[in-house]
Amino acid sequence: MNGARIYFGAVMHRRLGRVRHGFRYRVFSCLLDLDEIHALDRASRLFSYNRWNVFSFYDRDHGAGDGSSVKAWIENHLIAAGLEHALGGRIRLLCFPRIWGYVFNPLSVFFCEAPDGRLAAILYEVSNTFGQRHSYLMPVVHPVGDVIEHTAAKQFYVSPFISLDGEYRFRLKPPDDRLSIAIRQAAPDGQSLHAVLSGHAAPFADRTLLRALFGYPLMTVKVIAAIHWEALRLWIKGAPFSPPPLPGPSRVTVAAGFTPGGTSPNVRGDVQND
Repeated sequence: MNGARIYFGAVMHRRLGRVRHGFRYRVFSCLLDLDEIHALDRASRLFSYNRWNVFSFYDRDHGAGDGSSVKAWIENHLIAAGLEHALGGRIRLLCFPRIWGYVFNPLSVFFCEAPDGRLAAILYEVSNTFGQRHSYLMPVVHPVGDVIEHTAAKQFYVSPFISLDGEYRFRLKPPDDRLSIAIRQAAPDGQSLHAVLSGHAAPFADRTLLRALFGYPLMTVKVIAAIHWEALRLWIKGAPFSPPPLPGPSRVTVAAGFTPGGTSPNVRGDVQND
């Protein structure tokens, strides 16, 4: 089981423009090989797959959201996007686990490898606090060294204080001993948001999970509480407020205008329903 790790680190947000705001919180994340989750369940007393435990992973927290196989869901979207070359290798997911049965993941990242071990595609899964989810599926074409950059037009309402107009710029390295994911959102009105998730790796083992439990108590509850606390602070500062849209199905925005081995693409607005 060499695909699973736990990353201890922090998430940082910095908002620029007319209303400035920033914060930093300590967090930990799990990197899970989707083929190893059953083995992790059997090997751990503290972690379970699709059943309650101190730490757990449920298929319904990702993908279609109906409890069906997350791996099958992402493989179907790789095929629909013309990324068959990304099938057959590992699919690893970076996310927060459930702790005492609760989790909220603002961003989960799927790393999809070709059979030769080369990273071939990344799916960025974004969730908001209104029960909605949207994903951006991007090929990995020509990374600069080990740095991967993607640009995507924003398609999804995340925060009532951030415009739906604009684009995301993702910059990250494939997770190894260190974790580094940076996201910049730029809006036409000059507002921008910078977010960074960073951390250092530790083995996925019960002793590490105990360290996470006592070092980051109730972290997943803290994530959702912090989101609402920072929203209140932004409202007090006078940030413009946009009401949330009506609930709708989760969708996947797929890449366009590329060929395997070609240049790095932007993304189109075409979507696939889950």
